[in-house]
Amino acid sequence: MRALLVTAGLAAAIVAAGASAGHAQVPSPVGPIYPWCADYGGRGGGGTNCYFANLWQCQQAVSGNGGFCYENPFAWSQAPAGVARPRKAKRHSG
Repeated sequence: MRALLVTAGLAAAIVAAGASAGHAQVPSPVGPIYPWCADYGGRGGGGTNCYFANLWQCQQAVSGNGGFCYENPFAWSQAPAGVARPRKAKRHSG
């Protein structure tokens, strides 16, 4: 009887360890994904900001200062499965 209880306890411990190990292998998102960057241009090089959640935010940031927006080249290497890439923006002159 005692051997049966020890065996049952050992089996339960192995099952619990296996279940927790399975959860440890699931990657978690690193943080929010910011798919758009702004290059501000200007004299002396300007600057870059890659913390825009959408194209509209980026366009508002570069409006009137000669900058431009582009897709963040690093955002999609860390995106969780099922997150769609933004479509390419159409360039408008004027």
